[in-house]
Amino acid sequence: MTDFSKRRTMMVDTQVRPSDVTKFPIIDAMLSVAREDFVPAARREAAYVGEDIDIGQGRILFEPRTLAKMLDALAIDGDELVLDVGCGMGYSTAVIARMAQAVVAVEQDDTMAKEAQDALMAAGADNAVVHVGDLTAGAAQHGPYDVIILQGGISNLPGPLADQLKEGGRIVALFMDGALGEVRLGHKRAGHISWRLAFNATAPVLPGFEKEMTFTF
Repeated sequence: MTDFSKRRTMMVDTQVRPSDVTKFPIIDAMLSVAREDFVPAARREAAYVGEDIDIGQGRILFEPRTLAKMLDALAIDGDELVLDVGCGMGYSTAVIARMAQAVVAVEQDDTMAKEAQDALMAAGADNAVVHVGDLTAGAAQHGPYDVIILQGGISNLPGPLADQLKEGGRIVALFMDGALGEVRLGHKRAGHISWRLAFNATAPVLPGFEKEMTFTF
């Protein structure tokens, strides 16, 4: 029988800590959440590999290093409300739920959303809720949010999501340009989000976040 807890420790020791992620809440959360419970059954054995995991529908679960470094950049406090966009099967939400006061996860795929809600309940993440709806629309009825994180690549940030970030809040997103991507941390001041580069990564672009086509006549 596979010893997933041993793999979890190895994941943190070989993928997370060497990436200069040392904040205790992140380490503790990633040691505590059973990643294998948040991937398709056929991928359980691959749950702790150091690469993105295909969860179907053209979607991925970020490799541990990428998620950890995103969380490190955000520095989530225990009294904050977080919006987790494109939660997939809920792993990121479960990790964030151990760090924040509450998490609202958005997922537009009905099957994934149900699996995420079930897995989160089983994991005891009672401060997390899964909102089913268009990823680009967020979940305005539960906001505004101190922190927003997107679980996949984007080409642009839709206005409705930017509007749901509190004044003074932080957002982290992976901006894709072709095959290359940059994870950027944004701060909202005077209604405007200013971005800075955090690190490089790559992932498929989330549905609805593709580049808008412009036509010239």
